[in-house]
Amino acid sequence: MTEDDLNSPPDRTRHTGDALREHEVRTALLDLLAEVGTVTATEAAARLGYSSGLCSFHLRQLARHGHIEEAPHHGGRARPWRLRRHDPDHGASAEEQFGDLARGLEDESWQRWLAQRDHAPGEWRHDEAFSAIAYLTPEEMSRVADTVRRALAPYQDREQRPLARPDGARPVALITRLFPLLPDAADETGRA
Repeated sequence: MTEDDLNSPPDRTRHTGDALREHEVRTALLDLLAEVGTVTATEAAARLGYSSGLCSFHLRQLARHGHIEEAPHHGGRARPWRLRRHDPDHGASAEEQFGDLARGLEDESWQRWLAQRDHAPGEWRHDEAFSAIAYLTPEEMSRVADTVRRALAPYQDREQRPLARPDGARPVALITRLFPLLPDAADETGRA
């Protein structure tokens, strides 16, 4: 049995709402680190209202994926963490780094869904994943994004207002990525 096994959240948190909860905890930890600089799992638990074991697990996961690092400390059992310091000559902005983390968490959640789909209740064993390519101007791409946001707006308050959720409602990941398809670097003509 490894340290990760001992400090992993219990199995009941690894099934229903798993991806949403993990994303929520990791995002809260990153926000806290951005606010206070360094934090231990115990301090994070006290500030965020999660268990120290859950915070410890997710802090290690964030470190494993290169988003945070151990902060220097002077002995003892306390293990403080901080946001990973990036080389400014090679690094992206904080906004780009957070975007990369969000996309990584989305991808991780998708892979978990694919692996566990057969264990979901029958009515939930499908997804609505799709993709399309459309030739758009930058302004049209922004309008499409705004249309998607407006279509989702009636459902957004249900996260903060559980009583607004209809019977049978569950957290569903809604991921939309609009980006231009750039030509291959080897394609000197500039045509896609």
